[in-house]
Amino acid sequence: MTQRSAENPIRVGVVGVGRGSSFAKGAQFVGMELVALCDTWEEKLRDVGKQLNVTTYTDYDKFLEHDMDAVMLANYFHQHAPFAIKALRAGLHVLSETMACGTVAEGVALARAVEQSGKIYLFAENYPYFAYNQEMRRLYHAGEVGEMQYGEGEYNHPFDSHGFNVLSPGMNHWRNWIPSTYYCSHALAPIMYITDTHPVSVNAVSIPRSNRDTEKLYIRRGDPGAIILCRMNNASVVRIMGLTMRGHSVWYRIHGTRGLMENLRTEDKGALRVMHEPWDVREGEQSERIYTPDFPHHAEEARAAGHSGGDFFTIYHFAEAIRKNETPYFDVYRGLEMAMVAIQGWRSCLANGAPFEIPDLRQESVRKQYEDDNWSPWPEHRGRQQPPPSIEGLNPPSEEAIAYARQVWKEMGYEED
Repeated sequence: MTQRSAENPIRVGVVGVGRGSSFAKGAQFVGMELVALCDTWEEKLRDVGKQLNVTTYTDYDKFLEHDMDAVMLANYFHQHAPFAIKALRAGLHVLSETMACGTVAEGVALARAVEQSGKIYLFAENYPYFAYNQEMRRLYHAGEVGEMQYGEGEYNHPFDSHGFNVLSPGMNHWRNWIPSTYYCSHALAPIMYITDTHPVSVNAVSIPRSNRDTEKLYIRRGDPGAIILCRMNNASVVRIMGLTMRGHSVWYRIHGTRGLMENLRTEDKGALRVMHEPWDVREGEQSERIYTPDFPHHAEEARAAGHSGGDFFTIYHFAEAIRKNETPYFDVYRGLEMAMVAIQGWRSCLANGAPFEIPDLRQESVRKQYEDDNWSPWPEHRGRQQPPPSIEGLNPPSEEAIAYARQVWKEMGYEED
């Protein structure tokens, strides 16, 4: 593999000029050179392309023919796997965010494609790289709280009707169909990163809509949230929750065999609390301390980046993996494990909390069992025996909500297909 440096930068293209603009603008800070952009929203693509002075494409296949080393995928949430597989087969390294695959069958195909390509695949989950999560990983591996017995992760992000419609233009936009378990990576990935554990089974229950909700002008069909219990490979239990219920929450807690650590819920939410029972305090330790940690390195660059520094470290680790030809921490298998929690978790919700295994897609024998599993709630996949996006069924939006959404989309310049 060609070694890349500041004098010989990694040439990268970005798919998706909405969320992908953060990756496009941050590439230069990690020794990458942005050379191409791809999106089907032509007006927005043209504007961002002019701003960044790079070649633009509306055709993904043509985009892949551009002279580059890697692609960063920020296209629709559930559509990453087919794009990643095409890029890998074209000989390109891949960074892919949000959900690694939309179905288990896609996950099987993606795992095989990564292995066959010999290229770097990084699952772009940015929340583990908040300063306090990186500090919790350091403390955990130093034995500060012992081995995790129980963990909690929360990512709950409510929106008003206007804000939600701006983020989800189109009747079939993924946010308008997403089941409540599917956006679980922001809650689960930090726990996996801190403790080096991974999920082996899942139980989940979905939270139905309330008729007392005063903000009803949205066209989303799914439920507002879910509670997911993961049994991890060290026998510990992790509870993850969230989606769009009232009360914004980004919070992580680890209960170990000799202590507790968590970021604060109030005031300085970037602060970390570490606590030991009196009988567990060792010489030189405090029973409880609260402090605000900084990033372990590249602090200035991280503080200037989006998502509390997470965006910088995501593409930093992608660039480092390419330069060193080393598998990144969030490789295809960890990315797929989170996707399996989402999919199997939704199966559990529809079965009123029954347990479902997390298939280990590292093993070809397991892949064989799931290679035809195309179970999917997404509208483009709908067919016989496909699941609904809500435990209450399809939840068709009201005419009033549809009219309001279309008004918002028109104001933002989006023309619905």
